[in-house]
Amino acid sequence: MDTSDRANRDARLSALTLAFCLPSDVLLYLLLPAHPEAFGITLAQAGILLAANRLVRIFGYSHVLRFYARHGDRMTLMLAASAAMLCAIGNALFCGFMALLMLRLIWGLCFAALNLSTQVLATADASAAAARSGRSRALIALGPMLALPLGAYVSQEFGPRVIFWLLAVGCAVGFLIARGLPGTGHDLPVSNRRFRLPDSVALWSFVEGVALDGLFIFGLSLQAAKLLGEDALLVAGTLMALRYFSEVLLSPLGGRAAQMFGATPMLLLFSALSALALTAFGMHWVVAGAASVLILRALQLPLVTTLVAERNPGAARVGALASNAIWRDVGAGLGPLLAGILLPVASAPWVFALAALAIVASALGCWLRR
Repeated sequence: MDTSDRANRDARLSALTLAFCLPSDVLLYLLLPAHPEAFGITLAQAGILLAANRLVRIFGYSHVLRFYARHGDRMTLMLAASAAMLCAIGNALFCGFMALLMLRLIWGLCFAALNLSTQVLATADASAAAARSGRSRALIALGPMLALPLGAYVSQEFGPRVIFWLLAVGCAVGFLIARGLPGTGHDLPVSNRRFRLPDSVALWSFVEGVALDGLFIFGLSLQAAKLLGEDALLVAGTLMALRYFSEVLLSPLGGRAAQMFGATPMLLLFSALSALALTAFGMHWVVAGAASVLILRALQLPLVTTLVAERNPGAARVGALASNAIWRDVGAGLGPLLAGILLPVASAPWVFALAALAIVASALGCWLRR
């Protein structure tokens, strides 16, 4: 097997492992804001819980990175998938803020390992790295795409806790897939700093994390419940599934566009269009605005990994990918906290319009600091 074939195989297995584990997290973004009382929490606590798994990675990513570099993909992802299965079972059984908070913190470290592996393996071979990153994102999206409508239906019929038993089985499948990954470790730069100031790409990732992974996703359930009545959960679940369906179809196209036209110009274009769609969503165009945001987000996903790898060649790549992921998590952790505080009391059009403006400004920063 040549280098390119091996890179394709490893990236595919890593992506499938995450695809089977990720639904146990994604369903919480649908169910916690819609049914906080079923989990024994308040809406504000739901925002904290949805942020906690991101915030723990700010402090834990360096430890995950060192473990991953030392022990390799196979051991790291088998451990992460096992812990993800326990978290899914806990979501089915436990109530109350503190119990769920512990599960969210554990999942946060699991996702750090799973996500880092998919990015490192997708860019392991520089040839066609952007296209491989797009295919990787498409595979990852398959799990949530199928789980979200199923979870919305099961939750509407049987309550919001039952679905997590099925999601635990998915994590067990991820564990079996991870056994096929390579067991060798990865080289890190000699001076690997624990915390890096953000470059222009990391700053864009931070803003996207606040606006799309945090504020928009949390606000989707609230906006749907406010404007769409009794079918809100199914509509919100379908829209969230569209996010991942878009990744299946469009992330490979985003990767090819980066190969053909350059990652930075495509990042600027898709960010500007995302800002317009986010503004429309805030102005109560819930379905059309949300669908457009999710489609454009899918096109952007492979661009960031490609940009980080291009600007940090050699051994610096692994640490740079981890650092960029930290800044994305800082933003995505802050987003639900802001949503839980602002959306009940502030004007939604202004909140989402300001978030859209920040997206455009950060994308221009990436363009100017090439």
